[in-house]
Amino acid sequence: MQESVVGAPDAPDSGAGFTESDLALVDALQAAPRAPWTRIGRALGVDATTAARRWERLRADRLAWITAYDAPKSATVAHVEVRCRPGTLETVGSALAELPWVFSIDETAGDFDLFLSVAATDLPTLGRSVHRTIGGLPGVRSTRTRLGITLYGEGGDWRIRAMEPAGRAMLPAPRAARRATYSTDMRDRPSAQDQALLTALGGDGRLGYTELGALTGMSEHTARRRLQRLVHRGDVSFRCDIAHPPAGLRTMVIYRAAVPHARLEHTGNTLARMEQVRMCVSVSGPHNLLVVVWLHGLDAIGPFETLLAERFPALEVKDRTVALHSPKRMGWLLDTRGRAVRRVPLGLPRP
Repeated sequence: MQESVVGAPDAPDSGAGFTESDLALVDALQAAPRAPWTRIGRALGVDATTAARRWERLRADRLAWITAYDAPKSATVAHVEVRCRPGTLETVGSALAELPWVFSIDETAGDFDLFLSVAATDLPTLGRSVHRTIGGLPGVRSTRTRLGITLYGEGGDWRIRAMEPAGRAMLPAPRAARRATYSTDMRDRPSAQDQALLTALGGDGRLGYTELGALTGMSEHTARRRLQRLVHRGDVSFRCDIAHPPAGLRTMVIYRAAVPHARLEHTGNTLARMEQVRMCVSVSGPHNLLVVVWLHGLDAIGPFETLLAERFPALEVKDRTVALHSPKRMGWLLDTRGRAVRRVPLGLPRP
């Protein structure tokens, strides 16, 4: 039996989880991660100071955080299944967690031990990084790679859905179904200044322009102008993330499914809008759809799959893998309760 991956030590235990008010605040910030506190407070029916204070408590308890990262179109992305030799899971997981281009890691109960999400500048670099770097780690027995093709929904699109309808109406509506195709060759890499902004916002997506300027060596005006351009061009994604076990979402399931090609786009776009679905992406390989869901417990798997069968009769589930623990999510190292402990800034392997 493999030991648990230690991506990061447990954070100090505050003894507190989420209240209903906390979840509503998270919901508001998922809809508008950088909105002024006056707007967030108005949507929640509280003053701006109260909203800001509640958020600082959630951040201090490592229960929620706002991060930023390159838009999906700017990189080559793959999902890698790793099998480890007995007794090596902890060592392999810790080594992988420090790689900036391995942006998410899940420890699993299935026919593989670790599920990785990785990024690179192009396909040859991706291949070398997976086969040489990951495959060359002591303790790695084998790898299997699924290339991401079309992203229908990801963590930045997911909502906790805890706000009252009247408050939700005051914030941006959920993003319409979208179709983002991953890159196979990053021709237009961010400039040094834009990359500095992305790195700073990766640590705190709500940094003000004055703070951004100080951290990146720019003037406040330059930081504002460059970030607004990134947002306008769709080159940056923001998201409010949470420690999902304390929020009652204790079970994460990774599905590999097959859908007839003629139904793939419709199915992917519709699936991605379901409240349980955290990620939905078409991939290479014999099973063309990868779906990740967050559920309230193992007993929710059956009802969810019944719902899938009713809504998507053409979809065939080929495999389900339950995650035991997520040591890393979008660059953040997490403790065993899912709380953010430390950030490994996102980066790409050298071509």
